[in-house]
Amino acid sequence: MSTVAPVAASSVAALPASSHPLLRGAIFPTLLRLSVPNMVAMGMAVLVAVAETYYVGRLGTTALAAMALVFPLAMLTQMMSNGAMGSGVSSAISRALGGGDKDKASALAVHAIVIGGVVGVLYSLLFVLCGAVFYRWLGGQGQVLQAATDFGSVLFSGAVLVWLCNTLASVVRGTGNMKLPSAILFGVSMVQIAIGGGLGLGLGPFPRWGMQGVALGNIVAMALAVVLLLWYLLRGQDKLQLRGHGAALSWPMFKDILRVGAFACISPVQTSLAALIFTGMVARLGPQALAGYGIGQRLEFLLIPIAFGVGVAAVPMVGMAMGAGQVQRARSVAWMGGWLAAAILAVLGLLVLIWPSAWSGIFTQDAQVLAYANLYLRTVGPVFGLFGMGLVLYFASLGAGYVRGPVLAGTVRLAVVMAGGAWLMLGGAASVHALFILVAVAMALYGVCTAWVVWRTPWQRS
Repeated sequence: MSTVAPVAASSVAALPASSHPLLRGAIFPTLLRLSVPNMVAMGMAVLVAVAETYYVGRLGTTALAAMALVFPLAMLTQMMSNGAMGSGVSSAISRALGGGDKDKASALAVHAIVIGGVVGVLYSLLFVLCGAVFYRWLGGQGQVLQAATDFGSVLFSGAVLVWLCNTLASVVRGTGNMKLPSAILFGVSMVQIAIGGGLGLGLGPFPRWGMQGVALGNIVAMALAVVLLLWYLLRGQDKLQLRGHGAALSWPMFKDILRVGAFACISPVQTSLAALIFTGMVARLGPQALAGYGIGQRLEFLLIPIAFGVGVAAVPMVGMAMGAGQVQRARSVAWMGGWLAAAILAVLGLLVLIWPSAWSGIFTQDAQVLAYANLYLRTVGPVFGLFGMGLVLYFASLGAGYVRGPVLAGTVRLAVVMAGGAWLMLGGAASVHALFILVAVAMALYGVCTAWVVWRTPWQRS
């Protein structure tokens, strides 16, 4: 397979190359330069996840099992607001800037904030009011169900702040500025670790509020990030001026964001639904199996932020190139980003294959839970690279405005999970190892199918 797919001839003549550095710099160095700040920020997000799981692990196996029920829905918040809708925001703004229309980019920013606020409120209401129903569907019972409900009620009450934070960060990234949102997210992650640990375990002057205290750390951090990002955008820069006062809302502006972002939201829903199905199946094999799967699954979900570091850098590069008519450059960015993420995650997969306890041993010393977690990592680790390539090509496709193919690849993954899971459960062949093998097969298929559809889909400048 060629690393650069054939490019269809555009019916519109390419515009002259812009002076913007994303359109004239060498592709790989520029992509790497943009990716590094995101990787650093996402590395801090990994540290937050490790710290929170460590805090909850200190509260016992019941708390770990409860966190395993809530975690897929919490990650769905991030994937929808940051990876899907957020990339739709960055894509629209970068395409406008690539075409030389700063006024449109500024108007799109205002519309993006409205979308983030409205969807965030609806998301908070859904998971605060109906969270217990979802956790029960996943197999939560007794003390585990109660702990998950209490934890989720506090955590999802701040979901609107997560949506606003990621929307504002995506607006800034759409201008090609990766350093500022990464620096802000890095800083507030440190705040989250300190406050979540302090309130969760009762460290220093903090009261001991258990899992609810860990959730409050997330809310405080997101509120701080929203204030800082909004201040930066209102202060103004030469690339985009956020003018909230007197801005007229219009459907064409909403449509420019939603035609990519809304459709892209199907992909994280598919990913989380696949995880929820697996969580429900594993939950029926006992709390130790669920806790072990939760530890291993947490690393799988952390692959998404790592690939996000590369993918979110590709979005404005691809978007601006498409807006300026440089379709060949856009496709080269997509494939270089895909191979870069594949290499990074393949190394990570090799490490957990050889030393799985380096991850799972952080969170538990229960021998049975540790054995399940290590089994998961050894089974799934070898396909991390393929999964990473698929994720970055998904992000690059959002930048180009071609999201249908990668979403269909996610549909293939979900179909394999549903069909394979039903066959194992109904046929009486369900075992922890068999379910983990199914996870690996579904992840590998996602990467292969996404690469195939991007290779086969011609991109054209609108």
